[in-house]
Amino acid sequence: MNIDYTVGEVELSNKPKFKNLHKVASSKDDYKYLLPTYKEGTICYKEYFKVLSLNQSNQVLGYTLISEGRITETCADVRVILQAALLTNSVALILAHNHPSGNMNPSRQDMEITYTVKDAARLMRITVLDHLILTDAGYYSFADEGEL
Repeated sequence: MNIDYTVGEVELSNKPKFKNLHKVASSKDDYKYLLPTYKEGTICYKEYFKVLSLNQSNQVLGYTLISEGRITETCADVRVILQAALLTNSVALILAHNHPSGNMNPSRQDMEITYTVKDAARLMRITVLDHLILTDAGYYSFADEGEL
């Protein structure tokens, strides 16, 4: 029996969207960059998980919406996060999601996804620099709090 195996093909190309890349050097910079990615009123509506992709100079290559959830949760798939990192040729990532409740404290699930992504990304020599929990009133930074 002669079996022919075929698989889907992925074609990669790099089409930079920004001419002047913004450099991020702190969680405050990350927050300032991420906050406008939420349409007005949506940060308090339901959870969104996003990733900032960075080059070797910590310049923002762009952001990716990983998942859109419900009022109290969203499901972020590690494979989708790493796919976004690989497709943007990132060497570092900033993870981010919002808490519509306004509570900036990380949940057990927030801690788990952070460490899972960090460990998986490390295998591909991609660094997770921070994970921000955003609200309309401020943010929590895993890096600032010594959680990374």
